[in-house]
Amino acid sequence: MFNLLNRSIFGVAIATLLSPTIIAAPVLAEPDAAFSATEIEQYRQQGQEGLDRFIETYSPSTQTLPKPELRTALDALCKQRDCHASRLFWHTDLAAAKAKAAETGKPILSLRMLGNLDQELSCANSRFFRVALYPNAEISTYLRDRYILHWESVRPVPQVTIDYGDGRKLQRTLTGNSIHYILNAKGQPLDALPGLYGPQAFLSHLKQAEALSQEMSKLKPPASTSEFGVPMLTQQDALQNYHRNRLTATQNQWQSDLENVGIDQLPALAPLPLDQPSATDAGRLAMTKAVVETPLLSSALGLAATADRNRTQLEEATNTVAWRKIAELHQDQAQLDQNSQALMLSKNSAEWPQPDAQFEATVKNFETAMALDTVRNEYLLHAQIHQWFLEEDETQTVEALNTKVYADLFLTSDADPWLGLRSENAYSAIEADGLQQ
Repeated sequence: MFNLLNRSIFGVAIATLLSPTIIAAPVLAEPDAAFSATEIEQYRQQGQEGLDRFIETYSPSTQTLPKPELRTALDALCKQRDCHASRLFWHTDLAAAKAKAAETGKPILSLRMLGNLDQELSCANSRFFRVALYPNAEISTYLRDRYILHWESVRPVPQVTIDYGDGRKLQRTLTGNSIHYILNAKGQPLDALPGLYGPQAFLSHLKQAEALSQEMSKLKPPASTSEFGVPMLTQQDALQNYHRNRLTATQNQWQSDLENVGIDQLPALAPLPLDQPSATDAGRLAMTKAVVETPLLSSALGLAATADRNRTQLEEATNTVAWRKIAELHQDQAQLDQNSQALMLSKNSAEWPQPDAQFEATVKNFETAMALDTVRNEYLLHAQIHQWFLEEDETQTVEALNTKVYADLFLTSDADPWLGLRSENAYSAIEADGLQQ
């Protein structure tokens, strides 16, 4: 088997490769030249095991940026920027990820995003994932042990360069959002986490979804019966129960948070219907016995109406100040660990040669913003996704669900090539409206 040990290696390897805490900077075993694409591909063919073998050989530190040759090689091997910090292997072919999931019995965590995960200027949320989530010691270990990882670009991310005219330039990305889907080995969506979550909240959701995946793997397909002819709990039953329970818990937690931050006029939440006949069945009954069966028809359409009403009442009771106070209640779900803070320092060493008051303030502001994103994404966006699963509304395939998410949740539909950044009714006074195609 191909081995890079024949290269000249200087220094010594780190004894513990995947330490959950920051360690003293070692003398790195650095390559003497850039790696070829063939060499990297041979390691990629071995998956996470190949990545682990590469790390064992070259021992990159988690707290400092590797030399350019090693960093480039690692990012190409992982297919993720800042791979030295996360040490996670990502598939970019869903078929390959599904095959590995079927082989291992693990669910798939499939990231959809604007831009590419292995490039510095991917969309903002995916960059935050690379700093706050993937290098986190607990998350990194959990993902390696319990998930198969995959990412796919939805479309290129809009970029802007601000030229100050004196040699200084500022690069940024505009708009765009990301979402993590939890899929079974067949690629069927089980759940989805929209946008940025704090590390502790993200890990909690990963564990819940992984438990669901394991539960469903032990159940039968639809329409299964026991040897006595009794209908059995099916995979779809378990999926429906999971999302009904999660949606109920989310709305109840939101109401509890409003009470805890001092909102006086709390909305009265209606319980979600436990059984939801199909609209077709209810419609057929209503046609033959219209008066008697009207309550059944209402029940069939009641879940969406009840969930929508609850969410509307909760959102109306939650103003900007209330959102910030609720985020403070969940601040412990958005704490950066030492590995993430080390990555922040290493990527901005010119500004922060070492931790100082400014760095601590930046970390605090980042954590505060993550806490706010966490509660808003959970209560507004994730709750809507739970409802879609209950309604079985375009949730059977990840492609259909992703199209719906980007159009209806993220409001960046494929139908708009400019992602909302250009208005046809606004005058810019720039020749050709500044468009270059």
